[in-house]
Amino acid sequence: MPVLALPTGILLGFLAWFAFRYVLSGIYTVDQNERAVKTRFGRAVRIGGATTLDDPISAALNEKDKERYIYPQLRVIQPGGPYFRWPWEKVYKASVATETINMAMDLETPTANRNGTILDAVTKDQLNIGLTGQIRYRVSERNLYAYFFGVMNPIVHVMGYFVAILRQRIASFERPDSRVTDSETELDTDVMGGISINDLRKNLNEINDFMEQECASSAARYGVELDASLITGIDPPPEVESALAAINTAYNEVSSDISLASARADQTIVQSKRAVEIETLRAQAEVEPLRMLAAQLLALKESGPDVLDAYLRNVRLDLYKKAAQVFLESPK
Repeated sequence: MPVLALPTGILLGFLAWFAFRYVLSGIYTVDQNERAVKTRFGRAVRIGGATTLDDPISAALNEKDKERYIYPQLRVIQPGGPYFRWPWEKVYKASVATETINMAMDLETPTANRNGTILDAVTKDQLNIGLTGQIRYRVSERNLYAYFFGVMNPIVHVMGYFVAILRQRIASFERPDSRVTDSETELDTDVMGGISINDLRKNLNEINDFMEQECASSAARYGVELDASLITGIDPPPEVESALAAINTAYNEVSSDISLASARADQTIVQSKRAVEIETLRAQAEVEPLRMLAAQLLALKESGPDVLDAYLRNVRLDLYKKAAQVFLESPK
C-alpha cells in the first residue's frame, strides 16, 4: 500500500498544480476603462487581412507615411468577463481613459526641460522662450497593435513627436494678418529686435488648433490619440521681460487714445449730422410758404387776366394799413 500511495499523491499534486496554473489562472476579466488583445504562440489575433489603412484612422497620414505605418487590425476584447485563455495564449491590457501630462515632461530624462516644468523653444528671431501647457491623450482602441507591438514606449514617441512639431511651428511662426499697425511693428522691432512674443501670445488658439491638426496622425503612427493640446503660457527670457512689458504698456496707452479719439470723432459726426438735419428742415419750412404762394398766384392768373390785378390791389391795400408811412412815386 505505501508503494502505491506515493505515485497517487504525486499525480494528484500534479493535477492540482496544472488546474491552478493553466485553468484557474487562465480566467481573466477586462475593466470598464480597459481594452485587451490576445496573442497565440506570440502572434496577435487579427481580423482577417485588415490593416489600419482600411480604417479612417489613417486618413491623416501622407502617402509616404501610409507605406511605413501599416499595422494589422486586431480583435479587441471589450470590457467584461470572465474570459478564458489557453496556456499558449497571452493577454495584453491597456487603459483607454484620457490622461493629462505636462508638455515639458520628458519620460526618459525627468530632469530635462527644467525638471519637466517649462519647454524651451526658439522663435524665428533666434529668441529662446519658455512654453507651458498640457497634453491630453488616450490609447487608440483602433490601433492597439502599434501601441503594444509597434514601438517600445508609445507615450515617449508621441511626446517627442508633439514637441518636434511644436518647436518647428514656433520657429517658423509669422504674423498671421495685418491687424497690428505699422507703428506698432516699428516699435516692436526697434525695442526688441523683431521679437514676435506678442504675436505668439495673441495667437495661442491658432497654435493649439495647428498642433491638433498636425498631431491627428499620432493614432495611426503610435496607437496613441492626442485628444487636445493646451498651450497656456509663453514666457520670454528675463533680459527682455521689462522691454516687453514697456511695449505692452505703450500698446495699451495707444489703444486707449485711439478709442477716445474715435469716440470723440463719432460724437462730432453725429452732432454734425443732426445740425445738417435741423438746417435742412428750417430751409424747407421757409421755402414751403413761397411754393404755396407761387402755386396760388399761378392759379389766380389762370382764372382770368383781371383776377391777378385785383389780388395785387388787395394785397397793396392791406400793406398800406400796416405801414406807418407811404412813399408814392410822383408822376412825371
